[in-house]
Amino acid sequence: MNEKEKILGDERRRFIVDTLQASEKPITGRILGEMTNVSRQVIVGDITLLKAKNEPIVATSQGYIFMPIQATPERVEKTIVCKHTPDQTIDELNILVDNGVTVKDVKIEHPVYGDLSASIMVSNRNEVKEFIKRIKEADAIYLSKLTDGGIHLHTIMADDEEYIKNAEEALRKAGILVD
Repeated sequence: MNEKEKILGDERRRFIVDTLQASEKPITGRILGEMTNVSRQVIVGDITLLKAKNEPIVATSQGYIFMPIQATPERVEKTIVCKHTPDQTIDELNILVDNGVTVKDVKIEHPVYGDLSASIMVSNRNEVKEFIKRIKEADAIYLSKLTDGGIHLHTIMADDEEYIKNAEEALRKAGILVD
C-alpha cells in the first residue's frame, strides 16, 4: 500500500475486522490507524459502527480484540464480588491471574447511571502491569472509586473450576472477596 493512500469506508472496516480476527493480541486504535493511514479518531468511529452492526469487538486496556460470542465448554466463568482500596487493585488482579484466572471486566452500580462496566481482559502479571500503567498515565480513576465503599464485581474465567476456587480462597485470605 502506498504510504499516503488511505483505506476508505467499508473497505477499511472490513480490514479492521479481518485484522482483529487474525490477531492473537489486542491492537490499539493508533496501530490500526497507521495500518490504514487514518487517524485514531477515525478508527474509534469505525469501531463504533462495527459494534452497531453486532461485530463482537471489545475495547480493552491493551487495545481492541475480536471476541466472538460463543460458549467455550472448556472455559468456566463466574462473577465475584470484591471490595478493596484503590491501592489494593494490583494485588487483587495479581492474585487472580496468579491462580490461572482471566479477569474479563469490572462492574459497579452507580447511584445515578446504574450499572457500569468496563473491559479489563488481563490474564498474566505483564497485562496487569500494563493495565495499571495505563490507568496511571491517563490519570484515570478506578470504577470502584465511584461506589459506596469500593464494592465491585468481576467476571472471571478459567480453564478449570478449581482455578476459580483457588483464586476465590486467595482473595478471601487477602480480605478482598465479599462472600
